[in-house]
Amino acid sequence: MNIHEYQAKELLADFGVGIPAGFPALTVEEAVAAAKKLPGPLFVVKAQIHAGGRGKGKFKELGADAKGGVRLAKSVDDVEADAKDMLGNTLVTVQTGDAGKEVNRLYVTDGVDIAEEYYLALLVDRASGQVAMVVSTEGGMDIEDVAHNTPEKITTITIDPAQGFMPHHGRAVAYALKLDGDLNKQAQKVARQLYDAFMALDGEMLEINPLVETKDGKLLVLDTKMSFDGNALYRHPKVEALRDETEEDPAEVEASKHDLAYIKLDGNIGCMVNGAGLAMATMDIIKLNGAFPANFLDVGGGASKEKVTAAFKIILSDPAVEGILVNIFGGIMKCDIIADGIVAAAKDVNLDVPLVVRLEGTNVEKGKEILDNSGLPIVSASDLGDAAKKIVQQVKKAA
Repeated sequence: MNIHEYQAKELLADFGVGIPAGFPALTVEEAVAAAKKLPGPLFVVKAQIHAGGRGKGKFKELGADAKGGVRLAKSVDDVEADAKDMLGNTLVTVQTGDAGKEVNRLYVTDGVDIAEEYYLALLVDRASGQVAMVVSTEGGMDIEDVAHNTPEKITTITIDPAQGFMPHHGRAVAYALKLDGDLNKQAQKVARQLYDAFMALDGEMLEINPLVETKDGKLLVLDTKMSFDGNALYRHPKVEALRDETEEDPAEVEASKHDLAYIKLDGNIGCMVNGAGLAMATMDIIKLNGAFPANFLDVGGGASKEKVTAAFKIILSDPAVEGILVNIFGGIMKCDIIADGIVAAAKDVNLDVPLVVRLEGTNVEKGKEILDNSGLPIVSASDLGDAAKKIVQQVKKAA
């Protein structure tokens, strides 16, 4: 789960991390009120969307010469003008794609006199089972170019969660940032605070870009992105309450309500599978047969009739779907029960695209019999390869 910049900063502040003063705003009036609470005379007005590259982004509704989604304002009147420009308009960045994202929230912060910009991020290194702390002296909007063109300027420090953050990790961060004196001590402290927040909140990613050194010698988190392990949110109701569903795909939001794992893709073959590994294999074999999956959808091991119906509705909400492949291994859930759910769901949603079903496992013959006697144009498949070939053929025939 992702959250907005201002929400991430509020969480980090609870762990003692230094951040500039700032306030969120949903309206132009709230943005003006926020600016009046800040000392000024410089303010920063930031569009709040779940995507990076806001500073270099462009608003669809504004001219090509218009400023991006992060703006320096020299007065309260400038803050008001920027808020009017941004709110309700669509910001397109390198991470949003051409569709962009509508800006419904702003973050108005106090201006900071910047001496240097750094980069610091924490990630889960799944290969080693450790936390990777990524550090660079080249913070700012072009960090992707730094990673591509001068990777030697990026240092990765691995931390074993069983051991935790140790003093030598902090020293390694400060050394990588080439800081000495009081700034060296501050860097060690900030690195520990960020690690503590990352672990305590079950973070998946915490990116500080930039971490800035101010002209009066302080380290502040100027911008941040943070995401969390969705499977651990039950432990963090405060974090879960920060979810902004308007920033998410509506189909993915609906899927989460039914405990379905759904991710929209760019193809035309809808997939309904139980088990993540089987789902990946199903998508691969669809591509092998010359078509492309429209989604990843894992109904889990205990798929009920209601869950299967919800899954069908979600798949069909995508206008790009021209056919559906169901690939179910009946282990915990028996194939006949799955078949009943498929038939009921197909009737409930008035299915009007080709449907191929491959069942395997407990009571598979009963399941196939239910499908064959349903009176619906459901095509049964003997194995995964057969299923993929049949759905691709059916879609081509219906085109």
